[in-house]
Amino acid sequence: MPKLKTHRGAAKRFTVTGTGKVKRNNANTRHILTPKTTKRKRQLRKSTILDKTNEKMLRKLIPYL
Repeated sequence: MPKLKTHRGAAKRFTVTGTGKVKRNNANTRHILTPKTTKRKRQLRKSTILDKTNEKMLRKLIPYL
């Protein structure tokens, strides 16, 4: 069976933790930041764990990470 190619765009956006969960960064932090509260912007800086419903699809994109 041939090797699978890693989706480079997904590899740059997602990382796998030591326990095997997929980590991602939050959206809505690039522009139009003035209407957002300081608390909201601060919380969006932290990364979060990817939802289980999307994890199976993403594992095909990043098989070796």
